[in-house]
Amino acid sequence: MIEIKHLRTLAVLRDTGSLTATANTLCLTQSALSHQIKDLEQRIGAPLFLRKTRPVRFTAEGDILLKLADDLMPRIARAEHELANLKEDAKGRLHMAIECHSCFQWLMPALKEYQINWPTVSLDFSSGFSFEPIPALAAGELDLVITSDINPRSEVHYEPLFDFEMRLVVSPQSPLAELSTIKPADLASQTMLTYPVQKNRLDVVKHFLQPAGIEPKIWKQADNTLMLVQMVSAGLGVAALPNWAIHDFARQGLIASKPLGKGLWRRLYAAIRASEKERHYLQAFFATARQQCQTHLEGIKAA
Repeated sequence: MIEIKHLRTLAVLRDTGSLTATANTLCLTQSALSHQIKDLEQRIGAPLFLRKTRPVRFTAEGDILLKLADDLMPRIARAEHELANLKEDAKGRLHMAIECHSCFQWLMPALKEYQINWPTVSLDFSSGFSFEPIPALAAGELDLVITSDINPRSEVHYEPLFDFEMRLVVSPQSPLAELSTIKPADLASQTMLTYPVQKNRLDVVKHFLQPAGIEPKIWKQADNTLMLVQMVSAGLGVAALPNWAIHDFARQGLIASKPLGKGLWRRLYAAIRASEKERHYLQAFFATARQQCQTHLEGIKAA
C-alpha cells in the first residue's frame, strides 16, 4: 500500500514547505507529483495535508506517515550504503605484515577459512621484521599488521584479537626447570635464544628484562619456533615464547615451561587504518581470526 517513494515525497514536502520545491527536488513534474500524492490519499482514504497553506500543514494521517518516514528512511539509506560497501569490499585488498614469527601457526588456517567466504579479496603478507610496518600501514603500503605493540597514532586503529602469556621455555634438565617462577636475574647467566628480530622489539626484553636492567650472557637467533624448541630441548639455551606456541612441546616433555615473574601477559592486535575499520571484509577477518584462535590455540584468553 505505502511505498518508499511516498515516504520520501512527504519528507521532502515537509522540508521544502511547498509542492513546487518538492517537485524540483525530486525531479518530477507538478503533474506527476500531484498524481502521486492523490494516489496515496486514495489508498489511505484521507488527505495528507491541508491545501493552500504555507508552509504545508499535515493532517493526522500525514503526521503518521512522516513519523514512519523518519524511522525508515535513515535505515534504508544505511542499508543502501552497506550494500554499496559490500560490492566494493568484495574486491578489497588485504596486504598484511606480521610482527610475530609464531603467528604463522594460526594465521595460515585462519586465512584459508577466510578465503572461503571472501574469495575475491586480494591477500598478501610479509614478515614485518625488516622494516617498520605501522608507518607503512598509515602510508597505505599495507592494509593490516599483526602486532602485540600499540604505537598510538590517530590514523591507526588497533583491533584486539586475543590475550596470551609469554613463557620461558627451558630444557627439562636445566636448573631453571626446578623453579616455580622466573625472575629477571635468573636469566643473567643464560644464553637467550630468539627469533631474528631486533632485541628492542622483543616482549621479553621490553617488558621483563629491560625494566630490571638485566642482560643475558649470550644472545643467539633461530629462524622458526621448531628450531628454537629443539635448541632449548638440547640444552643450548632458553627462549621466551607464547604459551600457545609451545603447549604441545611441553606436553610431550621436550621442554619445561615457566612463568616470567607473576605472568607476562600480552595482547595481540590487528592494526588497520582507522578510516577503514568498518569495512566488511576487515570485520570478517577479525571474526575469523578470533574464532580460529579460540578453537585451536591453548591457553589464550578473549581480548
